[in-house]
Amino acid sequence: MRRALANIDRRTLLIGGGVGVGLVAAFAVWPRHLASDLATRKGEQAFGAFLKIGPDGRVTVAAPQVETGQGVWTALPQIVADELGAAWETVAVEPAPLAAAYANPLAGEEGWTDGIGTWRRFRLAPMRITAGSTSIRAFEPLLRQAGAVARAMLIAAAADRWDVDPAECDTADGFVLYKAQTLTFAELAEDAAGQRPPSHPTRRTSRPLAGQPLPRLDLPAKSDGSFRFAGDVRLPGMLFAAARLAPPGGRLTGFSRQAGHKFVVRNQWLAVVADNWWSAEQALQAANPHFSAPQREAVLAMHQHFLESGESSTWFARGDYDSAVAGSRPLAATYWVAPAQHFGLEPITATARFSGDSLEVWAPTQAPDLARAAAAAAAGDTAADVTLYPMPVGDSGGRALEADAIPLAVDLARTLKRPVQVSLSSGGTQNHDRVAPAALARMTALPGTSGFTAAWKMRVATSDGLGSAIDRLAGASEPTELGRTALDGAIPPYAIADVSIDAVPVKPPFPVGYMRGHPQRAMTFFTESFIDELAHAAGLEPLAFRMAMLGGNPRLAHCIEAAASAGGWDGGARGSTLGLAACSAFGSHIGLLADATIGADQDIEVHRLVAAVDCGRIVNPQLVRQQIEGGLIWAIGLANVREPEWAAGMPRSRPLGSIGLPRIARTPEIHVRLVPSNAAPGGASGLAVAALAPAVANAIYAATGKRLRNLPFDATAVA
Repeated sequence: MRRALANIDRRTLLIGGGVGVGLVAAFAVWPRHLASDLATRKGEQAFGAFLKIGPDGRVTVAAPQVETGQGVWTALPQIVADELGAAWETVAVEPAPLAAAYANPLAGEEGWTDGIGTWRRFRLAPMRITAGSTSIRAFEPLLRQAGAVARAMLIAAAADRWDVDPAECDTADGFVLYKAQTLTFAELAEDAAGQRPPSHPTRRTSRPLAGQPLPRLDLPAKSDGSFRFAGDVRLPGMLFAAARLAPPGGRLTGFSRQAGHKFVVRNQWLAVVADNWWSAEQALQAANPHFSAPQREAVLAMHQHFLESGESSTWFARGDYDSAVAGSRPLAATYWVAPAQHFGLEPITATARFSGDSLEVWAPTQAPDLARAAAAAAAGDTAADVTLYPMPVGDSGGRALEADAIPLAVDLARTLKRPVQVSLSSGGTQNHDRVAPAALARMTALPGTSGFTAAWKMRVATSDGLGSAIDRLAGASEPTELGRTALDGAIPPYAIADVSIDAVPVKPPFPVGYMRGHPQRAMTFFTESFIDELAHAAGLEPLAFRMAMLGGNPRLAHCIEAAASAGGWDGGARGSTLGLAACSAFGSHIGLLADATIGADQDIEVHRLVAAVDCGRIVNPQLVRQQIEGGLIWAIGLANVREPEWAAGMPRSRPLGSIGLPRIARTPEIHVRLVPSNAAPGGASGLAVAALAPAVANAIYAATGKRLRNLPFDATAVA
């Protein structure tokens, strides 16, 4: 990343105090004591990798994570500003460059990149990835440290001027304070940048911004339309391309060439290029391209085959399940979660431009390092230098972890020797969605003393969505085994003595990928639905049944009890419309009460949701509420929209307005209670997604006696 964008308004991406500040996409080396990869303007001082202070006192924070609507471009700067003692109205944000300091430390710790091989991990390191609800829990310690170091350097500069002990000084609202004397950050920045940075800076004992619902830094630009997404990129002389891609394993077999249009033909795709995208798309539709496609197996039947006869491995074991159930007949149930589409509003898109032997690419991506590597691979020997500008993401579901459009944009720009922006239509974006993996689980359990569960087993057949997405980006082969995260959420949070979880890898007949809140969504549906079945089978009240086994997880117990109390839990007996679910995931905990029924049209109607959430130390409670509320609504859509119909290994496209996505008029009443905690921060983005379906399914059972064991729900085909 060598230079800033010259032809995109400098107010493109950086929002500070409601005023746009500009996209910085260049590397620079700070020559003083603190090394920095940040580019600085005239008079601006860099304090390490994460923050700069301008001559006007503006504090700019480099966000290592991509903004996908989850609010990290507010929460991460808030952490720095709080530790630094900055005034919030002077804080701005910019995307961090691709450098080692900004790698997501949890990506390696949690095994996301295990499948790409040691050499690829080494070649692609560092790796910035925004996924798995990791942003706050991965970067809070690093950003606290960065703020504390800069604060100590500012105080040292002020103490030198005043000739006082630095220990007697403090910072607040953008000033360094000593008794009645004050100096602004702007006045001190240049001197402070030359101070020796402390290796162990003192952290603030009071944090005035921590836990405050500060306004989002990206909200003004998103409200007035000036916030730029990848589809908003405009370059001098740029052409627009519409494309059709072959199904997985297929190839282009024919099309009708239209006079007056520029066609670019490849084995795997066909593109039409024009001065505007609409003209290109209309010509492409008229060309009516045809592709070959291999035959595909039925998805459910395939998973049933693997579940019954596939080779499994022990994912988790505690105690001795086989001995515990020997000579008995455990209770059993089978659950199915179908592949799920993202249905994002942002189409698959990318823009590429060659300048001599240099390549520039603009794309929405949650994995900038991997996306840049994909661009370099597509360019081959054509480009010696590749610059990626990671744009904010307009699809919060996780689809932007992949970089499908980048190779097309690079190929087109190289062929036409002009900048090219390629975008798929809404239908094409659906056709080539990397769906969340399906999962089929056989649950068995043995009641113990007083009816509580003594032994528990899950045998699950599924695929690895996150692993598949990263392997594709890294140029590795599709995974044949399940990665460490493929069954996250499968271990029950309850104190059950004998637990066995067996995993059967499935090679799906279509590409699978990462989705927000998955696989926790599938695994929690299995666990919390089955635990509800066990409670009713034992004749026990579902809340008491859970609480009796949550002694080892007091934070989760507190959450489900708080949700039940706040929601007016009535015991969940027959005739009730209330259901419960609990989930520990991403370092956080949620208890959820759902009030739901089956309508006259046989649709599932969710009337009310009450959530109690413990996600450790909260940076910004308003952002957490937004993520919980948004996750619940997102999960309602996933639970109610019928599963995809498949053709040639691709999901058929469907009009978004007619598939049953939640509308405002049918959005349930939602209450979110945040449980105070001093624990380390956890993730919130995918938490509510995991808990929604079982809570609703359990409410439907209480109301009707019908047990919903399939996702998406089908009230006409129930146990």
